[in-house]
Amino acid sequence: MTSHYLPIFGQGSQPAEEDGVELEYLPMPEEMAIYRMPEISSELNVAALTQAKVFLSQLQQALAEFPKVSAPMDLVSLDSVNRQFMDEMLGEGEVSMIYSGQPVIRIQESVLAGVWRQQSVSPDKQIISDNLEVGIVPQTITQLAFSDAARCVDTQWDMLPSGVMNAPPLLAELNAKIASYQPDDEAHIINLSLLPQTEEDLVFLESRLGKGRVTILSRGYGNCRISSTNTQYVWWVQYFNSQDTLILNTLEVSAVPNVACASPEDIADSQQRLEEIMKVYL
Repeated sequence: MTSHYLPIFGQGSQPAEEDGVELEYLPMPEEMAIYRMPEISSELNVAALTQAKVFLSQLQQALAEFPKVSAPMDLVSLDSVNRQFMDEMLGEGEVSMIYSGQPVIRIQESVLAGVWRQQSVSPDKQIISDNLEVGIVPQTITQLAFSDAARCVDTQWDMLPSGVMNAPPLLAELNAKIASYQPDDEAHIINLSLLPQTEEDLVFLESRLGKGRVTILSRGYGNCRISSTNTQYVWWVQYFNSQDTLILNTLEVSAVPNVACASPEDIADSQQRLEEIMKVYL
């Protein structure tokens, strides 16, 4: 299948693993993303963009009908010319996501906030599916982020590792919040940057929470990396400055952290912007 491959991966800034295995990281964004009208290649013939026009009309309808859940829109059916137009028109927005299960799923928000491009990728990096979805957050993320996660944190141990001081009460707090949490509840945030945490505390927290399969990068409120844990509803949310230095480190109990989500107002704006794009190019 020939299709645009979402460019949301790159070498991270972490040191190599001792066993020589190199991990793939999403690159940290370097500047605040702002909306710009897409720039479409001048050689594209408007008369050949019939498929794209129909597709964008469907997208316009999905935006207009939000919050009604619309079916994903399949980009695979487009011919090469119309797919090139869609690639250039969609561009890259503020948020990138990856689900590292099988298959791997890569998600990129378009320049239209709340319009998400989602690709399933085979082990040999062939694109299995390529579609668009309108919503606050892609349904895939809410469905799969904690699909096989533990329902609570394991707080049973005979002896705490040396140097662990303040992590155990945080685990008890997380368990209490997880037990009562409902997907529409307000997020519960623990600001680790304001607490007296040792390096051993942080390692212990990470080992007890486990590593999940979803990684999200957001440029909407600075450089933010969001990682799901292997504990239901618990996310690790980290903010970095322009030098890639960690400036805020938090744990969050939520369905998906708000920093990764579009808002209803964003989607209303996207509907207006799509109308402008169609007037200019189609």
